[in-house]
Amino acid sequence: MKPEKEGTVPKYAAVPRGPQDGDLDRSYHLDFLRVTEAAALGAARWVGKGDRTSADQAACEAMRAHLNQVNMCGTIVIGEGELDEAPMLFIGEKVGNKKGPKVDIAVDPLEGTTLCAKNMPGAIATLAMAEEGTLLHAPDVYMEKIAIGPGYPKGIVDLDAPPEQNILNLAKAKGVKPENITALLLDRPRHADIIAAVRKTGAAVALITDGDVAGVIHCAEPKTGIDIYLGIGGAPEGVLAAAALRCIGGQMQCRLVLDTDEKRERAFKMGIKDPRKKYEIEDMVRGDCLFAATGVTNGAMLNGVKFGKDVIETETVVMRSVTGTVRRIRAEHRQFAKFHLD
Repeated sequence: MKPEKEGTVPKYAAVPRGPQDGDLDRSYHLDFLRVTEAAALGAARWVGKGDRTSADQAACEAMRAHLNQVNMCGTIVIGEGELDEAPMLFIGEKVGNKKGPKVDIAVDPLEGTTLCAKNMPGAIATLAMAEEGTLLHAPDVYMEKIAIGPGYPKGIVDLDAPPEQNILNLAKAKGVKPENITALLLDRPRHADIIAAVRKTGAAVALITDGDVAGVIHCAEPKTGIDIYLGIGGAPEGVLAAAALRCIGGQMQCRLVLDTDEKRERAFKMGIKDPRKKYEIEDMVRGDCLFAATGVTNGAMLNGVKFGKDVIETETVVMRSVTGTVRRIRAEHRQFAKFHLD
């Protein structure tokens, strides 16, 4: 299999689709699963090749090309950068064919660039869409996060409470001992104190190297064995994760880490008036939204792209908040395989 030249897009893929009436019509499910599939297929050509930049660029180019075929007037409000510099899908970039409703778009064309480059589990291509003005416009900074799955009283955990208190409260709500709770965190030195506090209660800690969109979603998926997500990660990933939890249920609180004057000024220009605001899910994603993700490498959430002799297989999850619908789609790409495989 040989990587195609930069900037090339299969001509058969550019087929405008989507509703024209200004609603987040359910037909958008197909449009956006095609977008994340394209990004995942682009990135998958670089799995295990040690080149994070090329993998991310391939995902960005494929995602941008397919977004621009959807019937919408979209604005990237959560992207890979705040400046107009190719190949990134930057904050403020306009996407879509300008024939449909105005919508906000949050993207991470390749969440887990290192995972992809090293052929490690959990790399995904993901995006969220909501009506115009309903997704949090956040700068590309860090964000404090806490999240749990659905079925618990509001406020059972709190971003400002000590980690050990959150573990004890969650264990009580679940009717189990703290020893039966597992907390998921990014494996970073900055989390040493949180990890120590969690383990002091007797709870277990699971660590991931990258991929905290999927990490937050794991809290709402019983099969993963994850009960709570804690720690500091990227703000773009936080908004994407909030969109997913808005669709499938759960609680999440976040706060932007605006620890310099430059970051506070950037945030202010994007409409963030209170730099210490604690965001609930409803503050980050208001109204109806869609979330889609396609696996690049195998993970607990999704299977990765699988290259066969005559077919390429993908697995995608598409969620919608207004209905609570979760669709998992396993697709076989035969025409794409002919285009890409020797």
